Amino acid sequence: MNPTNRDMTELPDLAAGAGRVGPVRSRMPIYVDLLPPCNERCPAGENIQEWLRLVKADEDEAAWRELVRNNPFPAIHGRVCYHPCEAACNRAELDGAVSIHAVERYLGDLAIAECWAFARPRHTTGRRVLVVGAGPSGLSAAYQLALMGHEVEIRDSSPLPGGMMRYGIPSYRLPRDVLDAEIGRIADLGVTMVTDHTVTDLMAEQIEGRFDAVFVAIGAHLSRRVDIPSRDASRILDAVSFLRDVASGERPEIGSRVAIYGGGNTAMDAARVARRLGAEESIIVYRRTEAQMPAHAFEKEEAVAEGVTMNWLRTISSVDESELTVEIMELDEKGVPRGTGRYEQLAADTVILALGQQTDSNFLRKIPGMRFEHDVLKVDGRTLMTDVPGIFAGGDAVPSERTVTVGVGHGKRAARQIDAWLAARPPVEHVKHPVATFDTLHVWYFGDNTRTTQPELEPTARVRDFDEIVGGLTPEQAHVEAARCLSCGNCFECDGCLGACPEDAVIKLGKGRRYRFDYEKCTGCGTCYEQCPVHAIEMIAER
Repeated sequence: MNPTNRDMTELPDLAAGAGRVGPVRSRMPIYVDLLPPCNERCPAGENIQEWLRLVKADEDEAAWRELVRNNPFPAIHGRVCYHPCEAACNRAELDGAVSIHAVERYLGDLAIAECWAFARPRHTTGRRVLVVGAGPSGLSAAYQLALMGHEVEIRDSSPLPGGMMRYGIPSYRLPRDVLDAEIGRIADLGVTMVTDHTVTDLMAEQIEGRFDAVFVAIGAHLSRRVDIPSRDASRILDAVSFLRDVASGERPEIGSRVAIYGGGNTAMDAARVARRLGAEESIIVYRRTEAQMPAHAFEKEEAVAEGVTMNWLRTISSVDESELTVEIMELDEKGVPRGTGRYEQLAADTVILALGQQTDSNFLRKIPGMRFEHDVLKVDGRTLMTDVPGIFAGGDAVPSERTVTVGVGHGKRAARQIDAWLAARPPVEHVKHPVATFDTLHVWYFGDNTRTTQPELEPTARVRDFDEIVGGLTPEQAHVEAARCLSCGNCFECDGCLGACPEDAVIKLGKGRRYRFDYEKCTGCGTCYEQCPVHAIEMIAER
């Protein structure tokens, strides 16, 4: 067996000092490629370490092309992704995680400025795929399927494509020219986008359109409702419709005092949009504590900075002409909020309900064999295919975390499984390498290099209009930030092993080709392993 191809899961855990030089070599070094934690945590499946390496090497276009192999929306994701990759970044243990989302945005914005385009496929398959929904999941699937040579048509009920990226995310977070530019590239691949079209009979449309497979990627555009006694129902809005109307150019009359009922990211967006529409008071009313709110902490912090008031452990009991009655809650011994029977009044001209969203999946319930779990579809966890052969689903249409990045990842995975199904191949399997954890690195190699921060508008200036509040990195900043990547588990040709080997058993193969070991010379001393800063070398038992 070639030692470089051994199964890493079978390797013994040898300490650096075990089996050192002796009459008979008891261990040997091999080069490995472990999985960087950022890659492992990316819902879109990006090879983050690789495109950061290319940015570091001043190969920006190559970095962009590596990135968009998995995700066609770097300028969008660089703005709206909650970057779980950064929460996993090993550099956080030193001087701060790499600002991955900021470098991703830099590449996305550069690609728009330079008019970089996707390469069209050289061959077509003759197969047709229908995608229902033009949100992040549907667009991602259409993009990947088009690259594979399939003919793809997207049908969506909204006037413009983008789904919740367009109609749910405010423009101060995601400018619409950026959204249009990245969606436009997918259309340029030949993907047909039919808008203002509501699918009511999926099987009929599949047959009439001669589609060989279907991907259902409907978004969660329906707000969950709650019955609140009110003398004037017109004063109660739902957050999804409110955000959609504003994104479509409307300016609803909401008065000067607005209460938002809910504690998620949508509630924070609604509260911040209300401030931009002129509300002097924008109040979050949430039945649990701050620690229990589902919104991301930075969303809450940005809302507070813009003048939004938080009202924890309160639930709305009724809405009157110019105020609402809220019951004061308290947590029981299990941490569950319970009513206290004590009430207070809050002034409010409008109440916006932000209590969660659900999908409108009724049109799918007439399909024989289709199974549901509440409002979402039951799918095979590996292939994303429903119980109806040839119909796949992803994004908000299936049980999952409802984010843009998760949706894009589902679209990519579904496209690969659809391609395999159309070709009668077995489902695509993806085996991951072990993760390179911080304790396996030799971080003495890396000096201090603090995280680059992005410019932001002052809070008082933000609420004046819908201008983007966070700026991008300069080219110099982006390259400095990319260089902070520790390249966890992947050789970046630092020559440490080459210079450290006392037996000249390390052979350099040329730039970009890394190294190999001369096992006739190697004594198994482990010096190369001890010098490697990124754990790209493993010591294994001699066999």
